[in-house]
Amino acid sequence: MPYLAFALKRFPARIPRLWRVPFLLAPFLLHRDRGRLKSALVRALLGGLTRREVTETTQAFLDARLTALVRPTALGAIEAHRAAGDRLVLLSASTDFYVPDIGERLGFDEVICTGIAWTQDRLDGGLTTPNRRGPEKTRCIERLRDAHPGLRFAAYGNAGSDLDHLLTVEHPLVVNASRRTIARAVARGLPTALWGG
Repeated sequence: MPYLAFALKRFPARIPRLWRVPFLLAPFLLHRDRGRLKSALVRALLGGLTRREVTETTQAFLDARLTALVRPTALGAIEAHRAAGDRLVLLSASTDFYVPDIGERLGFDEVICTGIAWTQDRLDGGLTTPNRRGPEKTRCIERLRDAHPGLRFAAYGNAGSDLDHLLTVEHPLVVNASRRTIARAVARGLPTALWGG
């Protein structure tokens, strides 16, 4: 949502498209498919933008917001893993028109995120991969284990939908989660932390 809001500020002629949003949210209340909702929002608000427009928007967004989006404690954890020789994988349900750039700026070795379709040079908004959320993140972890046998895994998450894959790794941590998610995590024996900054 922060990215969509930022993009609309860059392309104010698209702001009137916001009238579509309530009509996209209504079906979500029935199907509860966040991937479908994500695709519908991207199509409705950003569909038709060129690759250049999206690339420039992404770079401007990260220039303006990355420092605020990534807490200093998170940066410290990333550096500690790097210093230990760990392979850094950014696994996110967010889309591939900006997550790979986050991964590159933060020095990750690999990025796995939700793929978004293009029609030639124009953003389509359909999903080219499953939405990398909930059980799909667990499947991604399983594929990483197959690709890197024998490695121990650490993973971080902040949402209830992250608990599924956190339960499958050797070193899980639930960070800055809601009270409800913390209660669910504690009930499952997952450690929690509050990162300030």
